[in-house]
Amino acid sequence: MIKLIAFDLDNVLIDSEAIDEIGKLMGIEDKISEITKKAMEGELDFETSIKERVALLKGASVDDIKKAIYDIPLMEGAKETIEVLKERGYKIATITGSFEVIANRMKEELNLDYAVSNTLHEEDGVLTGEVSGPLVNGSKADVLTDLMKKEDISADECAAVGDGANDVSMLEMVKLGIAFNAKPVLREIADVVIEKKDLKELLPLFEDNMDNKDKVEVPETPVKEESFDKLLAEKREYEKKLNGLTKERDELNSEARSQRQVRDDLNASIKENLNKAIEFRDKRDKTNVEVKKYKTLRDQTNDKLKSMEWASGKRDIVNIEKEIKRLDKTIETKVLDIKKENELVKKVTELQKKLQTMQEDEKIHSEAVELKEQSETYHAKVVELSDEAQSTHEQMLEYFQRIDGIRKKADEAHNTFIETKNTASKKHEEVREVLGHIRKINKKLDKVRSKKRNRESEATAKENIKEKAHAEEIYEKFKSGKKLNRDELMLLQKHNVI
Repeated sequence: MIKLIAFDLDNVLIDSEAIDEIGKLMGIEDKISEITKKAMEGELDFETSIKERVALLKGASVDDIKKAIYDIPLMEGAKETIEVLKERGYKIATITGSFEVIANRMKEELNLDYAVSNTLHEEDGVLTGEVSGPLVNGSKADVLTDLMKKEDISADECAAVGDGANDVSMLEMVKLGIAFNAKPVLREIADVVIEKKDLKELLPLFEDNMDNKDKVEVPETPVKEESFDKLLAEKREYEKKLNGLTKERDELNSEARSQRQVRDDLNASIKENLNKAIEFRDKRDKTNVEVKKYKTLRDQTNDKLKSMEWASGKRDIVNIEKEIKRLDKTIETKVLDIKKENELVKKVTELQKKLQTMQEDEKIHSEAVELKEQSETYHAKVVELSDEAQSTHEQMLEYFQRIDGIRKKADEAHNTFIETKNTASKKHEEVREVLGHIRKINKKLDKVRSKKRNRESEATAKENIKEKAHAEEIYEKFKSGKKLNRDELMLLQKHNVI
C-alpha cells in the first residue's frame, strides 16, 4: 500500500522552471533554458548542468529572486490534488534539484511533509554563483531512501511523480513511477504516463488510505521463484533481440555514413568539374571578344577598300566591262538581222576602245592592294580564333556533360543515404523500445528481489521474536534455580537477556 508520494517541483508542482525565471531577471534565460533542456533530456548530467546554470546567476539580487519566485504559478490542479492526497492519508514530499527559496514556498503553500532541495549561496544580498545541497551530486533516489528510513517504510510503499532525466532514479526504485508531461527518457521507464498538464489526473491512481486504516492486512502471497526466472528469461530474450537490432542499426548507420561520403566526394568532383567548365567558358567568351574585334577590323577594311576602288575610276571600268559582256552574250545567243548585229558589234568595238583609254589611279590602286591584304589577314585571324573558340566551347560542353553524369550518381548516393538513415532511425526506435522493455523488466526484477528480501527479513524478525521469547522463558527458569546448558546460555547472550 502506498504511503508516501514524492513529487518533482519544476514543471510538476509549479508550471515553470524556477531557474529559468531567475535567469530572466538577468536577461540570460535563453542560455539557462538551453542547459536545462539538455539536462532534462539526459544529454548533460545534472551536477554539471546545475553548476553551469547557477554560475550564470552570479550577481543576481536575492530580493528580486524572492519576488520572481513568488510570481511563479502553481501547476494546474496542484493545490486541490495535494489537499485531497493529504486528506486520504498520504505523506507528501517534494524532492527537487531546484532551490530552497521555491521549495520552502511550496512546503508552506501546499502543506507538504517534506521539501528537499539545494541552496543558492549569497553574499551582501546577491548570489555568488555557487550552489550546494543533497541534489548537486546526489540522486533523488538517495534522498528518497533517507525519507523512507524516517517514515520506516519500503520502496514498495512509495510513489514518485517526475518529468525529466534527473527523476529516473526516483521512479525506478518506487512501486509506482508516474511520468507527468515528461521527456521521452522518463516515459520509457514509467509505470504510468500522464500527458495532460493537470495534477488532478493523479487522483484516480491513489485510493483513500484513511478508509484502509481499520482493514486487516492480508499477508502478501509469496512470489514464486518461477516468476523471477520467467522475468529473467524474458529479459534475456529482449537482450538477444536488442543485440540483433543494435547490430542492424549500426550496420545501417555505417552504410549511411559510407553513402554520405560517396555523395560528398561526388559533390566535390562536381565542384571541380564546374570550375573547369567555367574556366573554359570564360576562355571561350574572351576568345569570342577577340573574334568580334577582328571581324570589325576586317569589315571596316573591306568598306574602306570598296570606297577606294570606286574613287579610283574602277567603277566606270567595271560598268563598261559588264556592258561589253552583256552585248557579246546577246550577239552569241540571239538571232539578229545583219543590220542589228552590225550595230551591236560596232558598239562593242567602241566600248573596247574607250576601255583601253581608261586607267586606274596608281596611288589609290596601291593602297587598295594593301587594304585587301590587311583584310585577308584580319579574316584569317577571325577564322583562327573562331576555331579556337569552338574548340574551347566543346571542351566546356564536355565538362558540363560530365557534371550531369556525376550529379546523377550524387543524387542516387544522397537518396540511398536518406533512405538508409531513415531505416536506421526506425531501427533505433525499435532499439529504444526494447531498451524500455528491459528497463521495465529490471524494475520488476528489483521489486521481486526487494519483496524476497523483505520476506526474508520478516521471517528473520519473527524468528528473533520467537527466540527472544524462548530466551526469556529460559531466564525465568534460570532465576527459579534451573541449570542452563551451553546453548541456552548462548541464546540468553544473543538476545541480551542476561
